[in-house]
Amino acid sequence: MSLSMNWLELSIQTDAEGAEAAAALLNEMVETGAAIEQTIIPDAGEPFDPARAFTVRAFFAARSDQREQLQRAQESLWHLAQLRAMTEPRVRELAEEDWAEAWKRYYTILHLGKHLVIKPSWLEYAPRADDIVIELDPGMAFGTGLHPTTRLCMLALEQYQTGAPRVLDVGTGSGILSITAAKLGAREILARDTDPVAVETAARNVAINRAESVVRVERGSIDASCNSFDLICINILAEVIVELAPALAAALRPGGIVIASGILDFKSDDVVDALNAVGIEMIEKKQEEDWIALIGKMKDKR
Repeated sequence: MSLSMNWLELSIQTDAEGAEAAAALLNEMVETGAAIEQTIIPDAGEPFDPARAFTVRAFFAARSDQREQLQRAQESLWHLAQLRAMTEPRVRELAEEDWAEAWKRYYTILHLGKHLVIKPSWLEYAPRADDIVIELDPGMAFGTGLHPTTRLCMLALEQYQTGAPRVLDVGTGSGILSITAAKLGAREILARDTDPVAVETAARNVAINRAESVVRVERGSIDASCNSFDLICINILAEVIVELAPALAAALRPGGIVIASGILDFKSDDVVDALNAVGIEMIEKKQEEDWIALIGKMKDKR
């Protein structure tokens, strides 16, 4: 798919639960997937409303078949709005470069944990001696560090990644977690995403961070070819993690660590149950706002 095209941006604002529901709906309807962003700057002249704290965006190519799909998406969101409080969908047409420029105002240097620093590629930063700098150009892929799920995963990586592990990053998005793992010393990382835009974005960010010798970016998901990993990151929706639990267990070595996020707090028990059922024991739960990251350890497979 060529990225040199105009795009139709569909967006709604809602709370955390509504954002996950809307993203799940839109992920079934758009090639590029949906992105959830926490609202940092309210619209000019409007007070900040916690019930509109999250913006869900999806992008449709500006061609006839996608315009029809856009209309179906708007209709589906209307039905969802009967169950969840959310704003009326907004649509605007824009070029990819215009999208990227518009979103740059939301990003700044972000410090996480003890040493992690997320630096947007267009900003200058003088690192301290112990900084681990991840340079990022998110493009149209999810994973900027602004969302709690990404931050929770990065903090878990800093805490639980030891030695020089083999790492699998399922749903890599912008590649931010793979790059973090590489900067923390992983010897081999497989980063996969089903979205071709995410694959291209992740590969570009890996190159920006000079991590190509460690990180391999591929289109796809976890499958039978994935095995003997020391650590797996999966930052997707709770329902997807539940569905993929057996594959996660099959891909982990005994004693291996899984970091699972993208989980709303009221769905965390479902994920815990699914992981426990395949031999992955919970060792910690991290939470920020309504979002959960679960850290589990694979039992001996004997």
